[in-house]
Amino acid sequence: MSLIPEIRPQQSIELLKELHILTRDGKINQDSRRKLKQVYHLYQFIEPLMQDVLTQKGDVTLADHGAGKSYLGFILYDLFLKDKDLGRVFGIETRPELVSRSEELAARLGFGRMDFLNLTVEESITSSQLPQQVDIITALHACNTATDDAIRFALAKDARYIVLVPCCQAEVATVLRQKKNETFGKTPLSELWRHPIHTREFGSQLTNVLRCLQLEARGYQLTVTELVGWEHSMKNELIIAKKTGKGKKSARERQEAILEELNLNELRERFVY
Repeated sequence: MSLIPEIRPQQSIELLKELHILTRDGKINQDSRRKLKQVYHLYQFIEPLMQDVLTQKGDVTLADHGAGKSYLGFILYDLFLKDKDLGRVFGIETRPELVSRSEELAARLGFGRMDFLNLTVEESITSSQLPQQVDIITALHACNTATDDAIRFALAKDARYIVLVPCCQAEVATVLRQKKNETFGKTPLSELWRHPIHTREFGSQLTNVLRCLQLEARGYQLTVTELVGWEHSMKNELIIAKKTGKGKKSARERQEAILEELNLNELRERFVY
């Protein structure tokens, strides 16, 4: 058991050192203490989802899309799955050096039910290295359209839960900016993004609104809140989607209407499928 009271008894000290939360000699400073609190805050959102799936079906699979160094996957495995003889975590990442690093760390820690896959989005949807159905999909600070790619993967895998923290939503803002003059004559709502800073912020918010409608149209119930404390960033919106059944026709209709009203029809393929 750790002598540092903030650290949970089941937490791997070696993992916390690898994540630079603890120093090599096992000490923790004020910055690291704050980071540890943030890690546990994030875990509190996802642990109940894993427990719900486990209770319902007796097993649980989770895929972290755009996993990077698989920071999240390691924490979830360490705190929730390590002492259970079931469950699997997949880290999907396009950079082979990060995949290799994660594989080495998992082997060193004895985390045998973690898999790290060097795959693109398209490859991950059809790859035999992943099960046909994945229970929980996460994508944290997936930049710009990478969040949409994760949504596409989650829908293809019929995920029970989807957990997203979008970041750097530039695509919609770019189209708003390019069509600004044309849209001025189309709708007075263009005043919402007339100034560059508003274009950026409105584009970011609108992107997430369209994503939420997309998920509702496909049968998910949404919770949208703040992921307080995950990092010192304004990109702090947390979207949790739970599969509940038949999609909402009204969500699709509203999505279509927004794209038409704001002169964004060229993005229809990304958000309406």
